[in-house]
Amino acid sequence: MATYILQVAIIFVKKSMQSLLNDRITLSRKRLLNHPLYTSIKTVEHLHTFMQSHVYAVWDFMSLLKALQQELTCTSVPWQPVGDPQLRYLINEIVLAEETDLDIDGHRNSHYEMYLDAMQAAGIETTAIEKIIHSFNSIKSVKSGAASLEPHIAQFLINTFDIIEGGKPHEIAAAFTYGREDLIPDMFTKIIKGLDHQSINMDLSKIKYYFDRHIELDGDEHGPMAHRMVSMLCGDDEEKWDEAIKVSNASLDSRYQLFDGILESLN
Repeated sequence: MATYILQVAIIFVKKSMQSLLNDRITLSRKRLLNHPLYTSIKTVEHLHTFMQSHVYAVWDFMSLLKALQQELTCTSVPWQPVGDPQLRYLINEIVLAEETDLDIDGHRNSHYEMYLDAMQAAGIETTAIEKIIHSFNSIKSVKSGAASLEPHIAQFLINTFDIIEGGKPHEIAAAFTYGREDLIPDMFTKIIKGLDHQSINMDLSKIKYYFDRHIELDGDEHGPMAHRMVSMLCGDDEEKWDEAIKVSNASLDSRYQLFDGILESLN
């Protein structure tokens, strides 16, 4: 009986802290989802400018994902069971789709590679971008190499890799969940609606497929799974929840700065 009461109490604390986190990030989230960038992407040139900056956010999303997998599962040899099997399942399930999803042609690809394909289909040369990203072979190289990029991109990458470098699974999960998975469906829906399809006389099928795929996966599957990861990692530890709140707000604010920089480039 005592064990049951304790379990109920822990569940109650988790739900209370989850509600507190949602309340504490509401302003940052609403501010970001009302960013004027969404309705400012009207022409081919605008779309090119957006994608040339946003591709770095797509790539660093994959880095957050793999950082979580490294923290929550065994990725070395010899293998040993690590942590909670339910957490291992959640992160591995998300990795499976994000790293080896079906693209518009029915081929297996990561979402980063799908985004590069969409850029190329939109007439954007990606060789230079791929070369820069390929040169990032450590956290240190990302943070030093970011200095050569535009400030709005640099601050975004540095914020992400500061969180990864901190090595706290609940903080990485919070950035992944509230700065990415929880946000992307609404964000991409607004971008698609904002596009002036009549003035953009080109094949948007690949970028639209990428956006639609993220809206579907993150809204229906990965978002709820990511929320559960944060809840499990923070548990009933108020300090961890407080850190998750701070990281979530910092991630949302960093993306707002990224979008500010892209909007300035459009103009």
